[in-house]
This record gives sequence, structure tokens and C-alpha cells, in this order.
Amino acid sequence: MSDASGVLIYAGGGADGLSGITAELLGIGRKLADGLGEPLCAAILGEGISGLADAAIALGADKVFIVDDPLLKDYQTDSHLAVMEKVAAERKPRIILLGQTAGGRDLAPRLAFRLKTALAADCIDLSLDDSKKLQATRPVYGGNALATFTFESEPQVATIRAKAFESATPDSSRRGEVIKTVAGIDASVIRTKLLEKVKAKVEGVQLEEAGIVVAGGRGIGSAEGFKQLEELASLFGGALGASRPPCDSGWVPDVCQIGITGKIIAPDIYFAVGLSGSSQHVSGCAGSKNIIAINKDPEANIFKVASYGIVGDWKKVIPAFTAKVREMLGK
Repeated sequence: MSDASGVLIYAGGGADGLSGITAELLGIGRKLADGLGEPLCAAILGEGISGLADAAIALGADKVFIVDDPLLKDYQTDSHLAVMEKVAAERKPRIILLGQTAGGRDLAPRLAFRLKTALAADCIDLSLDDSKKLQATRPVYGGNALATFTFESEPQVATIRAKAFESATPDSSRRGEVIKTVAGIDASVIRTKLLEKVKAKVEGVQLEEAGIVVAGGRGIGSAEGFKQLEELASLFGGALGASRPPCDSGWVPDVCQIGITGKIIAPDIYFAVGLSGSSQHVSGCAGSKNIIAINKDPEANIFKVASYGIVGDWKKVIPAFTAKVREMLGK
């Protein structure tokens, strides 16, 4: 794409508005577009989503492609891939950004393949080098190291980890162009059929959106122990998390699982309680701004990635800490 220009983001949203990661995509997208001196575009796919264009413009988009079609109501690989390939062919962006969400992880590699280019997935930092090529930094080796990649082809496609980038600040005075785009697909292109959607019941703050997460591992020992962690998370207005063993044991719901086979998060503060710090789990929380580890084993791997650590029995540390937090908050 010798005539490539600008940044294009794949925006998510629905009846409740744009998704949280869309604001983050627009935030980093705006910085990259400004660095290139080129426009920032957003593609919003769905049904009844025309009203989201103004929100995307307020968050920094110069142009918004609205693709409103009943076949795009629910995320389906075939339909969204076909439309994004069409938008990319028409817009010819230099960079394409998607969120490292369930849909983004499914769509991004397929889109990159269709466009005959490469993908940098699960990025925690994006910047431009001296030649204005995208530099993508992402965890490797199970989160034990970071690597920075550049691209030899265009468009340069990357997905970003939730909470790893600052959300764009809305500015209602911004003006932009809204381009209504015809999807140009029919039902025959969709090779799968959505039979049912089951929404997990999550009370309070969702794990991916939480600024503070209190997570426990096998060392917590029981469902009763996790109730103490949940109490602390609630005091902070945060969320409860866990490694895989507690979820497999039924101590906490599967939606709490963090790691390679669970959710990838990047909260401001991550309490790792009774967690050994296996590479599989650390890969899911390595993007946290601060990790506070509590473990009675001074050799636990979690201390190698922690900002702060307490060597001690969580059964003594957590109750005392929770009581102090209650005192400070007046609860």
C-alpha cells in the first residue's frame, strides 16, 4: 500500500455506547495519527449504531465509517471480516488497531492475512520510530520479557491490551466526517449460526474494567478464603480475580480467571495473594501498573514481577489490611 495514509481503528459498541477499549484505541490512535500528520478514522460495525459516530468524533476520530446492517448486529467472524476488509481497501490506512478482546483476537489475524500483512498482538505500547514506522511492544515468553517489533509491510496491524493505554478525553466541540458505508454482504457469507447468547452474571465492576484487582491462587485454599479477598476488592471498588486452580476447584466462577487461558488485564493495582506466579498466570497480569504480592514463600516467582511484596501468611495479612482500609475509609 504505497498510497497508505492514516490510522484506522475497529470500534466496538452497542446500545450502551462505545466500549471502554474503543476510547483507549482512539487515545493511542490519535497520538499515532498526530505523529504521522495523517487522519484518524474509526469503523463502527453493527445495527442501530449511527448514534455512536458523534461519540467517536468527540474522542478524537476525524472520520467515522458507519456500517449499519442487521447482519452485523452480533459479532460473527465472516461478516465483520468481510466488512473490515472492504473498509481497509477503500480507506487504505497505514495502521489498523483493534482491541485485544474476544472479537479482536478472532478478527485481527484473519484481517491481517486477508490484507497480506503482519500482526502484532496484545501490545502494551505503541510508538513511531524515526522513519514513522509503527513500533509495537508486547509481552513474550509467557510475559517474562517484552519485545518490540516493527513492520516491513502495510497496513501495520496491532491489537492493544485493555487498560494498557490511556482513554481519550471526550471533547464535544470536535467536528469530524461521518461516512455511511454499505456492508455489501448477504447472509450466505456467514458460515456459522449464533444459537444463543448467555451473559455471565457479574456483580459490581467487571474484571477487565477494574482499576484495582484482588486476586488469589491455590494458596487461598477454599471458597471461604476468597470471600475475604472479595470483601477487600469491594472496599476498593475493584474486582475479584484468580488463577486457574481456584476456578477449576469451583472456589470462584470461571469469569474470574486471569492468565493465558483466562483474561488479560492491566489494572492500576493488582494484589496477588497466595499466588506462586507461574508464567501462565503472570502473562495475564504483567501489564498491571503496580503488583503487590503477598506470599509466605520468599522464593515465590510472583516477587520477581511485583512492585511491592509482603512475605507472610495471607490469613494474617489480609484481615489486618482490610481492617485498616475500613478504618481509613470510615466504613
